[in-house]
Amino acid sequence: MSGLLSRYATRSLLRAATRRGYATVEVKPTEEWAAKRAAVKHHAAETTELWRRVSWYICGPAIVVAAIWVRNTEAEHAEHEAHLKEEHGGELPEPPAYEYMNKRSKPFPWGNNTLFFNPEKNKNMEAE
Repeated sequence: MSGLLSRYATRSLLRAATRRGYATVEVKPTEEWAAKRAAVKHHAAETTELWRRVSWYICGPAIVVAAIWVRNTEAEHAEHEAHLKEEHGGELPEPPAYEYMNKRSKPFPWGNNTLFFNPEKNKNMEAE
């Protein structure tokens, strides 16, 4: 038992002797490092301000212009659709039945129409 105890004590002494002690001396940053850090902070502030201006003065107006363009284009499309309906008795004309469109090799579990069928926008495939 004493042999085991002495072996344990010897091992713990050897481990303590081989451990590396870390220095706790406080090292002051050099002037060069402090200057670089200040330059990085200054650059970060300038870059932040640049992208803030880009967001407000370029992206904001671009989004507004794009929204107005889309609204006008969709209004023209709606006018054209209304004109077509008026010409054809309140219904849109039947699109040509191309052989490559709406092919069904086997029926869908929910029927022949699309999963999100809208009778105002989609052709009713149940009628065929």
